[in-house]
Amino acid sequence: LLDWVKYKGNPVLVPPPGIGVKDFRDPTTAWTGPQNGQWLLTIGSKIGKTGIALVYETSNFTSFKLLDGVLHAVPGTGMWECVDFYPVSTKKTNGLDTSYNGPGVKHVLKASLDDNKQDHYAIGTYDLAKNKWTPDNPELDCGIGLRLDYGKYYASKTFYDPKKERRVLWGWIGETDSESADLQKGWASVQSIPRTVLYDKKTGTHLLQWPVEEIESLRAGDPIVKEVDLQPGSIELLRVDSAAELDIEVSFEVDKVALQGIIEADHVGFSCSTSGGAASRGILGPFGVIVIADQTLSELTPVTFYISKGADGRAETHFCADQTRSSEAPGVGKQVYGSSVPVLDGEKHSMRLLVDHSIVESFAQGGRTV
Repeated sequence: LLDWVKYKGNPVLVPPPGIGVKDFRDPTTAWTGPQNGQWLLTIGSKIGKTGIALVYETSNFTSFKLLDGVLHAVPGTGMWECVDFYPVSTKKTNGLDTSYNGPGVKHVLKASLDDNKQDHYAIGTYDLAKNKWTPDNPELDCGIGLRLDYGKYYASKTFYDPKKERRVLWGWIGETDSESADLQKGWASVQSIPRTVLYDKKTGTHLLQWPVEEIESLRAGDPIVKEVDLQPGSIELLRVDSAAELDIEVSFEVDKVALQGIIEADHVGFSCSTSGGAASRGILGPFGVIVIADQTLSELTPVTFYISKGADGRAETHFCADQTRSSEAPGVGKQVYGSSVPVLDGEKHSMRLLVDHSIVESFAQGGRTV
């Protein structure tokens, strides 16, 4: 596929009546329909402030017919860009071809929200005959619930790899440098590390995203292994040859007696984005890893867990990436990103960090929150 001839009948698709010319873009990978020779695909759009996914059918990919209704719609979410729609297995640990449907299958609907530049997803059930997708939990519907990635991450798309039977996710990481800085360094924004995507059978509510196995071929030499007993406020230094390119896997075992012994509410309504960053200390955190730190610790990037306890005594874990002290340079983003992450009974608090110069990609609990 090196030489292409542009089809003279372009454009093959134009917005239907009532849809703005700019509110119609990014067709998905097609999947087989219920009729012989029929293919279906969905395109993101909006009506007013309601994000929608339109569905078209085709048999030749040059003429298309809009099906009645919409695949799904969520009020208040605005324009849906880069819609992605694919099946995940609830039984097996491999990816599925885009056309796969049947028992033991859920369907993921993902939309990139143009209004806030965030990638949201939801897990639900797809009725092929009725051309309808329904979320498992309306409170976690697409655009109002879970995000694929809680940092700078947008316009993602998956594909099915039939050779390794996996679904692979690509994403775009928009950096926050100025235009002049982009010109000076020679690039603007980067692509994320490819991730495999699986259904989280333990929670039944989340996806699991994990760096593709090929990334492990970049590891050099023997791993540095260290066990430490972390006390409140302590920092344990781990010396490495290059602090700019790292693959870090770490797990934490929280003192159960200390956790159960705390009765009073601590940071009710805690949120990574409003926490003030890793320098703000509570009874149960933060604890984690500091990367890209200089000798004086004037620049550093902490990726941490924080456990908050509500008035009902229930603990909730949060996974945060703190950029507030990542750089002394002016004009770059200095936010705290993150979200809550389910940590189930018997699980340690675990994270994996991929550090590559200007980017830190962080995966909690096997990729349950990223």
